[in-house]
Order: sequence, then structure tokens, then C-alpha cells
Amino acid sequence: MILSGNALAERFQALDAFLGQHQDIWRPRPFTLLELPWETRHPILANWLRARSLEQAETQHNHPEQLTEAPPPYPELAAQARQLISLGQFPSHSLGDTPHSLFVDVPGRKRQQIEAFASCLPFRTQPTHWLDWCSGKGHLGRLLAWPAQQLTCLESDPALVASGAQLSQRLHLQATHRQQDVLANDSAAALHSDHTPVALHACGDLHVRLLQLASAAGCQRLAVAPCCYNRISTAYYQPLSRPAQQSALQLSLDDLRLPLSETVTASSRTRRQRDQSMAWRLAFDLLQRELRNSTEYLPTPSLPADWLHKPFANYCRDLAALKQLPPPPPRNWSALEQQGWQRLAVVRNLELPRALFRRPLELWLLLDRALYLQEQGYQVQLGLFCASQLTPRNLLLLAERPA
Repeated sequence: MILSGNALAERFQALDAFLGQHQDIWRPRPFTLLELPWETRHPILANWLRARSLEQAETQHNHPEQLTEAPPPYPELAAQARQLISLGQFPSHSLGDTPHSLFVDVPGRKRQQIEAFASCLPFRTQPTHWLDWCSGKGHLGRLLAWPAQQLTCLESDPALVASGAQLSQRLHLQATHRQQDVLANDSAAALHSDHTPVALHACGDLHVRLLQLASAAGCQRLAVAPCCYNRISTAYYQPLSRPAQQSALQLSLDDLRLPLSETVTASSRTRRQRDQSMAWRLAFDLLQRELRNSTEYLPTPSLPADWLHKPFANYCRDLAALKQLPPPPPRNWSALEQQGWQRLAVVRNLELPRALFRRPLELWLLLDRALYLQEQGYQVQLGLFCASQLTPRNLLLLAERPA
């Protein structure tokens, strides 16, 4: 069902209790720890997961709730998560005949996301002036404004602003493309009460800023599909609504990355490269613990892709030098590399219980935004605007002030 009214607060409280009760499962990251805190409490589940292959882990990576044969408490947690994240999809309406020129330079998947978002905006009153927030070239805004409504696009990249303005001019739209850092103090002046703001996959602080400014400006309606909740300027999440502010949960940047850990759209080449990178990092982690005589994980920076073309021994020596560690003594490098691949299989399987909380945490964050908008006088609906195969960030917030 689409969540609205009192159901928003009820679902938030249920999710808050679920996340709070099981923090020892979803907070620790298997990538950084040789053993997880919950393994001593659930040794049968831990041993079962550790015995599985990398290929088996990949099968359930995007759908951890489907691992029905896992020992307790996994099935019970999966059933709870499945119930708590249940949401309906907004009914879509036809966008009518739109010219092909509306989608010049739009990749196929992005076009599908834009069309799905635009077809799920059942506002009671028809907007007359759309505002595309963090618009890029303004593809979403143009689709909504076609053929004769007004459009304002706000974008910080001057090249995208110029390109978007050209596209709008070719279509003879009443469009203004404005270079604007939406986090700057003067961004409030860009919103007016007659605007209907929309944001498709604006990250972290960017979409939170929109909710705050649109509310203050008296905008009658808005639609937001958030993304990248960890893209914030503070070390911990700053709750928006009163229920979230009263919650015992304090979310770090690592916690906020959890909802984004799916790989729905990655190519097979990208996945292979990712796996090699992770296996080599996990092998280096064993080496750095030895070199430092430490049991602690040592963060390493993002490395250029060509590091993966080096011989594994050179990779480790160069990374040790980069982290100012002692030079590694001679060893069986192929055995260490194999340990990294074995650890990758273990890590991926131990991530599955944690992955059960990806969507519950994302929904908790969306409900915080929904409840905030309710507190600002909006009637709010929360649901899906497309299937997860098109984009895992498929949650849509619709807000409209009563007539």
C-alpha cells in the first residue's frame, strides 16, 4: 500500500524498534572485521554462512530475504524485514505523445527512470510552473513542462546549464536554466510559492535542502526521490522530524552507506573489477595487520584502476609504502592473494544478514522526511515509482498542502 496519514508514523516507529533491536547485526561491517560481534551469539548461522562460496553469496546479494534455507535467526529477521518494507507502487498515468527530441542525449535507463517518475505524480491540482532541482540538463523538467507549462531548472554545473538551455530553446519551452549552488545562502530566493519542485536522485544534503526551502517558501506541492543519504556535511545524520529526533538511533556515515550497497546496474566487467579490488584489499588487510602487529583494520584510499594491472606483490608493496608501513618481507604472494579471495567469499556471505536491513534503514530515512513534511502542513504519500531493477532508489515522496 501507499503510506500516508497516520500510517507514516506507525511504520516509522515499527522500523525504529526493528533497527534499534538488531544494531549488532547491521552496524558492524564484515569487510573491516575478522569476526563479527553477533557470531558468538549465532554460531550455527555464522558457520553456515562462512562455508558458502562467493557465487552463492552473489545469488542473494540483491535479494537477501530469499535465502530461505539459512539457519535461525536469519529467516525470522528476513520475514520481519519483508513485512516492514512492504510498499505499494503509485499508479502511473500516460504521458501522452512526447517528441523524440525531449530525450536527446538521455541514456536508455535514465530515460526510463525519468518517465516512470513523471508518470507517478497524481497531484490534486495541476502544476503550472515546475522547478527541476539539481536538474542537470533539465530532462525531467522538460518532460513535465511539455508542451506549454513554465519551467525553472537549477543546476550548479555551468556546462550542464548551457546545454540544457539549448535543448529547451529548440523545443520552444518557457524554460529558465539558472546556475545555482542549491546549498548556498542565496538559494532560498530561487523558490517561490507557485513553484512545484521535483528532484530525481538528488543526493543527501541537496534533497534535504529542497524539503526545507520548499516548505518555507510555501510551495503547494513537491515530489522527491532521494539518493545517497551519506552525502552530508556532518559526521552523523541530523534527523528532520520530531519522531526521528527522539529516536535512540545515531547514524554514522558508514551506517548511511548501507542502503546504497546494491549492485543492480553494474556490468559483469565492473563486477569482476570490483571483486578483484576487494579481494586484493582483503589480502592486504591481513598483511597490514602483520606489518603493524595490530588486530585493527587500516583504511586505504580509493586507488586508480590501473593498480589492478600490477602484479599482486607490487600492489601490496606499493600500498604498504603509500600507507607508510614497513616493507613486506618475502612470502608466498599467491597464497596471500588466495586468502584474499577466500576472505571475499566469507565477507560477501556475512554481509547477507546485514543486507536484510538495507531497505528498512532506507525507509526509516524516507519516513523521517515524510514526517517532517507532515509537520510543515503537507499531506504526504510514500510509495514506489518503478521496479527496483530499473533503479534501487525507487522510493517517491509526494507532498501537497490541503486545498
